[in-house]
Amino acid sequence: MASSFVPRTVFPALDSLPRSYFLGHHRAGLAKMKTMLSTIDLVIECRDYRVPLTSHNPLFEESLAERERMVVYTKKDLGSNDTAADAERESLLRTHHAPHPTHFSTCTSPPSTRRILTTLKAHANALSHHSLTGPRILVVGMPNVGKSSLLNALRAVSLSRGKVAHTGAQPGITRKIGTGVKILEGRQLEAEGGEGVYMMDTPGVFIPYVPNAQAMLKLALCGMVKDTIISPVTLADYLLFWINKVDPTLYAEYHEPTNEIVQLLEAVARKTGRLMKGGVPDVEGCALWIVQRWRNGLLGRFVLDEVSKEVLLEDGRRRKEGGPISLNQARRADKEAKRVISRSKKKAVG
Repeated sequence: MASSFVPRTVFPALDSLPRSYFLGHHRAGLAKMKTMLSTIDLVIECRDYRVPLTSHNPLFEESLAERERMVVYTKKDLGSNDTAADAERESLLRTHHAPHPTHFSTCTSPPSTRRILTTLKAHANALSHHSLTGPRILVVGMPNVGKSSLLNALRAVSLSRGKVAHTGAQPGITRKIGTGVKILEGRQLEAEGGEGVYMMDTPGVFIPYVPNAQAMLKLALCGMVKDTIISPVTLADYLLFWINKVDPTLYAEYHEPTNEIVQLLEAVARKTGRLMKGGVPDVEGCALWIVQRWRNGLLGRFVLDEVSKEVLLEDGRRRKEGGPISLNQARRADKEAKRVISRSKKKAVG
């Protein structure tokens, strides 16, 4: 690393960024979830391991609080390097969520999936009622947080069956609450005569209003909003800001350490051949490519939220004092999100 290089300590304020991605099918999905609660035995809330605090949606606590809950942090393999710091973070989060069970999932890792299944079996066996239809589980979370991937992994490990829930790189693949999918056979439980345990996939529900631009950038960087909502170059710049704090050598094959995103993207374009007519670097295309490489764990694996005792205490206090999200605020955010999408489409056509 060049001895003169000093990474940025603060990312520039971007107050013009949209602060919501709360769409119509998010609202409809949440309303449907509320009507189903009487038939649900357990809610699994998925959060992204890379943004353990920012990917928490208080709407779920407000709307689904009357049901028992399990918290599953997905995509651990994209944020963890299995260090002592990772173990300490996970210990703090388990304590923070107690008495709710907490798991850290890598859907390609059968051991982490088996641990979740063990907890689900124990929960099903402890139910005071054992209906013929079996326990029902609702899996919820932000868009593209990994709900469908978790369902597929549980089914594959438990029943050795193929995928039933569609997944994709962009949010919005699941738009309606699915029918129950069996993840445990009745014979795998202690109770006799049951049909097993079923899980229902749900559409991702975004936060009606994101309190600050940094949080919105984190969610967008992790793929929880469509890549047309925030400029790819802005996202790549935010990623560069984080990489420089963690390890600037992660992009050494393209450029020496830099705080200038355009310089880096032009270097990437030349190195990878992403050039437009006349040899002009495809800056936006390279920005999306860089961001996607990080999302796939190929450009560093790190967590974007600070997790400490003090931060968790402050986070809990702030959420308690903040009260429920107002419907009017959600509606305003919804209208703003639609305006942003409309402008993006017009720009793309133009």
